[in-house]
Amino acid sequence: MTDTSASEALDRAFGLIREIRDYPKPGIGFKDITPLLADPLAFGAVVDSMAEAWRGQVDVVAGIEARGFVLAAPIALALGVGFVPVRKSGKLPHETLGVEYSLEYGTAAIEMHVDAVRPDQRVLVVDDVLATGGTAAATCELVERVGARVAGVSVLLELGFLAGRDRMPGRELSALFRV
Repeated sequence: MTDTSASEALDRAFGLIREIRDYPKPGIGFKDITPLLADPLAFGAVVDSMAEAWRGQVDVVAGIEARGFVLAAPIALALGVGFVPVRKSGKLPHETLGVEYSLEYGTAAIEMHVDAVRPDQRVLVVDDVLATGGTAAATCELVERVGARVAGVSVLLELGFLAGRDRMPGRELSALFRV
């Protein structure tokens, strides 16, 4: 893909992210990426762009449930590294390590298998949207608790007005789009 067509595909991708008002509760503007995922050119450009920024810098990609999986798995393949799912509590079958955190609209808990990453591995944390930063910060905590290193956090869309970046001081954070 040429730079011009890649740029056009990314512009298209951004335009395909729609806002669903008052979901999952009143006052929340949910960013729906399903139209973007349905467009192979836009989706491919997103994966390529997000992967390229981290080429040669990571050993594994950790994707946050659920929409983070959709981005993280192809990014891991593009980078030639493994994929690790970070899931809601009670969803993983093996021994897990978990952490509870706050969201913009409540609290939640996530888990990762205790042996999902090895000590000193460089882990890229991937999610679709960075809002308040709670989920991404909790995932970074899990990665570090097993002795691995967070190489960075990569998101499709950062909601700058919610200041999620502030919850990850000193961490490398890349957002393909920011509003």
